Amino acid sequence: MRFLVDANLPRSITAVLTRFGHSFEFVRDTTLASAPDRVIAQRARDSGAALLTRDLGFADVRNYPPEEFPGIAVLRVPDDLTAADITQIVERFLREPKFLMHLSGRLAIVEPHRVRFRPALR
Repeated sequence: MRFLVDANLPRSITAVLTRFGHSFEFVRDTTLASAPDRVIAQRARDSGAALLTRDLGFADVRNYPPEEFPGIAVLRVPDDLTAADITQIVERFLREPKFLMHLSGRLAIVEPHRVRFRPALR
């Protein structure tokens, strides 16, 4: 799977994506490092990449309808988590095949101990 990793995530996530065989583009390594959300969203759509972010604005389905994306995964985690903690949460998400299998066209809210999908998985 291909991911667009938002600038608000630790670089250590890229090693996890690589280990699981996914390709990615890290926003901080592009000209989009300080781009507005709508530009980041367009890049994800245009490149066929699922967006991986901590920006809760992407969870607003009125502004970012999930069906228009290859997937949006928003990490909803406390601000005081370390990069290692955040990386572990992403790794748990990637380990679950049904999450990735059903991500396209959906919003996944990834929390430390659960993942919620919209529209919901059945």
